[in-house]
Amino acid sequence: MQVRRLSPEEHILTRPLYEEAFSEDSQEFVDYYYTEKTADNQIYVLEEDGVISSMAHLNPYTLAVNGNEKKAHYIVAVATKEDCRRRGYMAAVLKKALRDLYQAGEIFTFLMPASEQIYEPFDFRTVLEQERPYVDSVEGWMQVKEADCQALADAADRYLQQKYQVYAVRDAKYYHRMLREYESDGGKLLIKKAEDGTVKDFAIWVPEPEEKKPKIMIRILDVRRMLMSLRLNYLTGVCFTVTDPLIEENNRCLVLTGTEFSGIMLMDAKLENSEGILPIRALTDLIFGVKTPEELRKTPGVEMTDRMEEELKKIIPLSGMYLNEVV
Repeated sequence: MQVRRLSPEEHILTRPLYEEAFSEDSQEFVDYYYTEKTADNQIYVLEEDGVISSMAHLNPYTLAVNGNEKKAHYIVAVATKEDCRRRGYMAAVLKKALRDLYQAGEIFTFLMPASEQIYEPFDFRTVLEQERPYVDSVEGWMQVKEADCQALADAADRYLQQKYQVYAVRDAKYYHRMLREYESDGGKLLIKKAEDGTVKDFAIWVPEPEEKKPKIMIRILDVRRMLMSLRLNYLTGVCFTVTDPLIEENNRCLVLTGTEFSGIMLMDAKLENSEGILPIRALTDLIFGVKTPEELRKTPGVEMTDRMEEELKKIIPLSGMYLNEVV
């Protein structure tokens, strides 16, 4: 049994497992996926006697996080052969992928869970429900063409910069792929233009819209880099301990200081100076605005003094997120 990352030339070897696990996907969509998305993604597998029994695909995105660009991977197509389930294969694949992403310096990874309970043991936390601009009819809309993609990207980035703290950076390539992605499944990208030709609205039409809003879960990879991506609203100084059962390097006692002007600065500290303990899942809830410091104090495994609670309130959470990608 071996867990490894495939070479790009080997990516096609995972298609039989993909088609077995995601039989609801159309042939056209799978063709698109294995032409476009596997051209530059990473695929981790568990093999037995040369046969792929479990896999996870990591699709690359550039994210804007508080105005700074960060490389990140969207975990999709997590699957195990039906006769190999409940053997810990998926866990082995995910742990290898998470360690490698940490080593690459990425701050977090994200996924759309089939079931949240599957990923909670790996300290993924649900942070948002996706919002996709679906419409019921194409009437009054123009269908997006390849030539529209750059203007659409420019308009989207201007809008997202003003409204959100975290989002996938758009460029012409992003929308070229998105156009082919939805067309492969019978959908359409739609726009409305102003008289001067600029894009003023964007929507998506699909034959069968989702009944429920998909959720997005996040797993912090590098605690130090993640914290230094945040902003403060006042002079802050606090010492606390982070615990992480999967990524050993995240287990540390930190002094967090800074102001609304300087941003966050971190130093390692002695354990005896710690004012509390934040398991990685609790820290994720705090950073992404799922829970307030006051609410975190009621969470199992969390310890904090009254002073630590007040200092953590000065961290501005990343609650303005727009991650609506499908794959």
